Amino acid sequence: SAIIGTLVALSIIALVLSLVKVEDVTLPPTVKYGMVFDAGSSHTSLFVYEWDSDKENDTGVVSQTLSCDVQGPGISSYAYDPPRAGDSLRECLDKALKVVPAAKQRDVPAYLGATAGMRLLREQNSSVADQVLAEVTKTMQEYPVDFKGARILTGEEEGAYGWITINYLLDSFTKFSPKAHTWLRPEVANIFGALDLGGASTQISFMPKGSVLNQNEASKFTLYGYNYNIYTHSYLCYGQNEMLKRLAKELIAVRGETCLHGAVLCQESSLGETHSGTLKQVSLSGRGDETKQSKNYGCLAAVRELFNFSACGQSRDCTFDGVYQPPLRGQFIAFSAFYYNFKFLNLTEGQPLATAREAIEQLCTRSWEDLSSSYPKEDPKRLPKYCANANYILTLLLDAYKFNETSWKNIFFQMKVGSADVGWTLGYMLNLTNMIPAEAPTRVKGHMPSLWAAAITFIILTLVLGLTALLL
Repeated sequence: SAIIGTLVALSIIALVLSLVKVEDVTLPPTVKYGMVFDAGSSHTSLFVYEWDSDKENDTGVVSQTLSCDVQGPGISSYAYDPPRAGDSLRECLDKALKVVPAAKQRDVPAYLGATAGMRLLREQNSSVADQVLAEVTKTMQEYPVDFKGARILTGEEEGAYGWITINYLLDSFTKFSPKAHTWLRPEVANIFGALDLGGASTQISFMPKGSVLNQNEASKFTLYGYNYNIYTHSYLCYGQNEMLKRLAKELIAVRGETCLHGAVLCQESSLGETHSGTLKQVSLSGRGDETKQSKNYGCLAAVRELFNFSACGQSRDCTFDGVYQPPLRGQFIAFSAFYYNFKFLNLTEGQPLATAREAIEQLCTRSWEDLSSSYPKEDPKRLPKYCANANYILTLLLDAYKFNETSWKNIFFQMKVGSADVGWTLGYMLNLTNMIPAEAPTRVKGHMPSLWAAAITFIILTLVLGLTALLL
């Protein structure tokens, strides 16, 4: 009877265990981090991003955690002292390591992308450009991060990644629908174009109607499971700093008036319109063009001389210098120097073109004494240049890119969307998350607590009853 009782007890135990439900428990995704240095022509900035390890359609949902402006000029300015280029990054790197958990730092992919300033330096002296990148790499490798390399971006990459950043921040690629409990793809008509004006180059990027005829100006991306084919072009030496150098040369050579307020020191290089070589100081003094007949016409005419519009002939699909551009389409975000110059003129709220022209004319016809006394807190290095910069922006947008009275309303001047900065770095990081393998959610086997507790109780009671029966 004892043997029979034991077998019955074991059978009951096996039966109960087989009935206990086992469920998969999915642990929450871990947070990953990434760092991107934007090494521009005039300054460098560091951005730290984070995203969950389980990605939506192979593209991580990235948010900005930190932005840090590196003290001093851009790394291309250290051509004659390359080690300083690397040392300049240390302060921001130290700040970045404070926001990334120590346990994850060695897995953080870190990148440095250099733009037009380094593109110019590479054209002038490729070995010096390599030395600067080598020093930057040496510094980055001293920190506990997964450094992926320092490289010079092409102008088209810079423009395309800026386009990705804008549309990502504006939910143009994908948007979560609480009602459907899924991610939806917005209409293509909601895709924005990107207008970027830096110190040494300017970029335009947008999705044209139909395909891009000139494949040299096309960029293709796969984001959130969809393919995008956009037009993007970068104009080297047409950033605002390089423009001012060439404008100064133009004014000295052929014109008596200037559109540069006050006394301005400009640099003219023996190597052409670049920022290295043997420099000489040139002093310009002016108050804009105050002729009653034309008001700001003289400054606009001087700026137009910087563009070769005749190279396009009668072609409508051409900007200047013979560069192909399909017809504009949709709305645009104008950032970087576009934004900062128009912010000074209070023109970032979507004012009509006539209002912008009037504001620029009023600025350029003011005397330097009046202007400097009215803006005592403005940077004295920037204040004299706003007139020339604003006229340059008008010429670039209207005469080169072919915006008009109607399409001007489709340009929005802004530097942030939400809490994130607009620029190429977020797009760069977002695209690179496709290269970082998706971390599979960790799954463990677990028993439902209620069933497991009931089974244990039943087993104990069965054993007690069995032993009692044997004793009796």
